[in-house]
Parts: sequence; structure tokens; C-alpha cells
Amino acid sequence: MKQKFDIITSTCVPLPLENVDTDQIIPARFLKATDKSGFGDNLFRDWRYDKEGNPIKGFVLNDPTYSGCILVAGKNFGSGSSREHAAWAIAGYGFRVVISSFFADIHKNNELNNFVLPVVVSEKFLAELFDSIKANAKMEVKVDLPNQTVTNLATGKSEKFEINGYKKYCLMNALDDIDFLLENKDKIEAWEQKNQA
Repeated sequence: MKQKFDIITSTCVPLPLENVDTDQIIPARFLKATDKSGFGDNLFRDWRYDKEGNPIKGFVLNDPTYSGCILVAGKNFGSGSSREHAAWAIAGYGFRVVISSFFADIHKNNELNNFVLPVVVSEKFLAELFDSIKANAKMEVKVDLPNQTVTNLATGKSEKFEINGYKKYCLMNALDDIDFLLENKDKIEAWEQKNQA
């Protein structure tokens, strides 16, 4: 899952539903696993499959019309419990970016910690994205992390997005928190020696 993040241009998977909570992203019965592998198979499990395990026709992840590594989701994405497994499932499925007009804070941070970029846009821009995808499933979106912009290539319209500077650095260099500490080990040890009581 660790991949350097720079500029991503991709088609999108639309999920125009508001208040999608983490239990819908990954149902509680899958939380016993402690290994991140395989969670993508159960992303939106109860929306993707019926009780017999057959794909539910009409759900967007079962529709070959839509593909790409960008999920465009409705307002208030990732609410509910703080389970990190929801971010594991999103990353495991292959999404690198989730675009919404609002994310639950804990889920947003869980995405960042799992090398998925949550991009917050205005409700107007989000509505336009959904309209563009509906008009042409092959339209693309460009997400430029260095410049912190997201562009609807169907219309040419862009918006800036915010991201914590530390998390931006980590994403651009494929570093998790431990990697970052190890990268700065010499500086930490030098500070400790200088500041010993």
C-alpha cells in the first residue's frame, strides 16, 4: 500500500450517497482480522453482495461502466465508529483518492495513515463531479498533491484542497509514521544528546 503520491489522473467511481458510515464501508463481522490483506474484497460488502454472496446488480462496484482509483463520495463520508479497517478496505480495493465535501475526522486521518488521500471539495464542485461522471463514465479527474489542486478534466474547473504538511510529506515520500521517525533518527539522537539533563 505504500506508494509515493504525486499527481494522479484517473476515471472515477461515483458513490453519491451521504452519511456513508464505517460499518457500511466494512461491516463489523470482518473486524477480527489484524492483517490488512484481503479487506478490499469486502469493501461495501453488504451493498456489493447478497446473503448468498452473489453480486448485487446495480451497485456501482459491480458495474463495469465505472473504474479507476478515485472514489467520489457524498457528504459526511466515514462517519460512525473509528475502525481503521474501513481505510484498509478502501486502500485494499485499490482506491488512492476519495473525494467528498466532508469527511469524519478520524476516518480522514485513517485514510491518510493508509496512503489514501482524502480530498475535501465544495458541495458545488462535488455536485459538478457527479454530473460529469454521469454524463461520461470515462471522464477523468486530476489530483495534484504537490499543488494541492483537484481538477475536473471534463469541465476544466479546479479547486484547492487542504492537507496537513506532515501528512503531505509522508504521502509524497511513501512514509508511514515509523518510517518518518527512522528517517529522522540522527536528528532525534542529536537533539537528545544536546538536551540531556
